[in-house]
Amino acid sequence: MTDTRPTAHRPARRHDLDMTEGSILGCLVRFALPLLVGNLFQQLYNLVDTWVIGRFGAPAEYAAVGSIGPIINVLIGFFSGLASGAGVIISHRYGARDEQGVRRTVHTAMTLTLLLCVLFTAAGVLTTPLILRAMLRSTADGGVYGPAATYLFIYFGGMSGLLIYNMAAGVLRAVGDSRRPFRYLVVASVINIVLDLVFVAWLRMGVAGVAVATVVAQLFSAVLSVSALLRSPGVVRLRLRELGIDRRILGRIFYVGLPAALQLAVTAFSNVFVQGYIGAIELPGFSDATRMQVVALGAWTTYSKIDQFIFLPITSLALAVTTFVGQNLGRGKVARAKKGLLFSWLLATGVTVLLMIPVISLAPYLSGVFSRDADMIAVATTLLRCITPFYLFSCVNQTFAAGLRGAGRSIPPMVILLGSFVGFRQLYLWIVSTYVSRGLLPIAMSYPAGWFVCCTSMLVYYFAVGLGDGRKLAENPTAEAPPADTAAPDFHPAAETRTPACPTTAGSPPADNAPDTRTDPPSADTPEAAKIAEAAPSPVDAPANKRA
Repeated sequence: MTDTRPTAHRPARRHDLDMTEGSILGCLVRFALPLLVGNLFQQLYNLVDTWVIGRFGAPAEYAAVGSIGPIINVLIGFFSGLASGAGVIISHRYGARDEQGVRRTVHTAMTLTLLLCVLFTAAGVLTTPLILRAMLRSTADGGVYGPAATYLFIYFGGMSGLLIYNMAAGVLRAVGDSRRPFRYLVVASVINIVLDLVFVAWLRMGVAGVAVATVVAQLFSAVLSVSALLRSPGVVRLRLRELGIDRRILGRIFYVGLPAALQLAVTAFSNVFVQGYIGAIELPGFSDATRMQVVALGAWTTYSKIDQFIFLPITSLALAVTTFVGQNLGRGKVARAKKGLLFSWLLATGVTVLLMIPVISLAPYLSGVFSRDADMIAVATTLLRCITPFYLFSCVNQTFAAGLRGAGRSIPPMVILLGSFVGFRQLYLWIVSTYVSRGLLPIAMSYPAGWFVCCTSMLVYYFAVGLGDGRKLAENPTAEAPPADTAAPDFHPAAETRTPACPTTAGSPPADNAPDTRTDPPSADTPEAAKIAEAAPSPVDAPANKRA
C-alpha cells in the first residue's frame, strides 16, 4: 500500500552564527574553537614540512624553508588584509540584516580575488631573486639561496589556491561559520602531510617536494571552500553569473582592508631585513661565515615553528573578535561589542600563560624535534627561553587591533603596528647592530621591544577613542543603527531556517540581549518581498598573522 501522507520538507542545514545574541563567552568560544583547531592542523602540516626537510634534507634546505616566511608573507599579508576588509563589511551587513549588501560584497570580493591571483603570482615569481639577494646577502653554493629560490618559484607559481581559500573561508567566517573552513583545512593538512612524506622522505625531492606538496594541498582547500559557497543556502551563496565588481562595495573593502593590508605587507617586508640581521649574527666559536649563517637561520626557523603554536590561541581569538565586533556594531550593540573585546583579551592571556610554561621548561627537547644539528638546538633553546615571556604583550596587540578593525577603525591600528614593528624595530636593529652588538640576544630582542611599544600605544589609543558605533561601515554612514531588539524586515539568510544564535552558558545571563521577536520573512519570490525591496533605501557612496 502506498503511503500518500505528505512529508515535511527538511530544511537546509545552516552553518552561519548570529553573534549578536546569547552568551558573549559562548559566542567567542564557539567561533574561535574551530579556528584554533583548524590553525593547529595548518601549523601541524607546516611543522611536518620543517620536520621532514630537517630529517631527510640538508641543513641548508632546512634553514631555507624557515627563512623565506617573511618573503611569502609580503604578498599573503597584503591579501589577508584585503580579505579582512571584505570580512568586516560582510559581518557588519550581516549583523544589520542587509541581505543584498552581503551578497554584493561576497561577489565583489571573490571577483577581486581572481584578479589578484594573476597579479600576485606574476609579482612573486618575478621578484624572488631580487628579494632573496637583499635578505641573504649571499648566493654562495652550499648556502641557503639555492634551496630558497627553488621553494619560492614553485610556491608563488601555485599560490592561487591559497588566495581563493583565504577569501572564501573569510566569507564563511564573517557570517559566523568557522566550522567548514576548519574541516577543509584539516583535509588540506592531511593531504600535505602525506605528500611531504612521499615527495621528500621517499622520492627525495628536497625543498621542491615540500613546495609541491603545499601547493597541491592549498588547491584542494580552495576547491572545497568555493564548493561550499556555491552550495550555501544562505546569503553568502556564490552565483557565478553574479561575479563582478561593485565599485561602492570595492571602495568600502579597500577603505577597511587596505590599511591592514599595507600594515601586514610592510611588516612582512621589514622582516625580510630582520632575517638579514639574523643571518648576519655573530655566534661565538664559528670561523666559517656560511656555516654561521646556516646555524643562525636554522635556529630561528626552529624557534619560529614553536612560536607559531603559542600564537594560535591569540590569532584565533583575534579573528573571532573581529567578526563579533562587526556583527554587534551592525546591530547597534556597542556595549556588547566592547565586552566581547575584553573577554577575548582575557582568554588569549590566560591560554598564553598556560602554553608558556611547558615551552620554556622543555625548550631543548622541543628544539630537538626539528633538527639533529646540536648547534641549531642550542641557539633555538636560548631564543625560546628569552623571548617567550613577552608574548603577553602580543595578546593586547592582536586582540585590540582586531576589535578596532571590526569596528571599521583600521587606520589607527595600521599606524600603531607599522610604527612599532617597522619603524621602531628597524631603528632598534640599526642602533644595536652598529653601536652595541651583533650577538644573538641583542638582535633577537628587537621583537619583544616592538611588541612592548605596540602594546602601550594600542591601549592608549583604545582608551582614548574606543570602538565607535560602526557607522563608517554602513551602506549609509549617516543612518541610525537598527534597534538592538529588532531586525530589518527584508533580511532572510535562508527561507527554510533561522540563523542560530550563540549558546547561553549555564549560570550566565544573556547580557545585552533582547527576546528574539523576529518572524520568518516572505520568500524572495513573493510579491511581498518585491514590495519590500522596492521600498528599501538606495545605498550611497562611502569613502573608499602571520604575526609580526
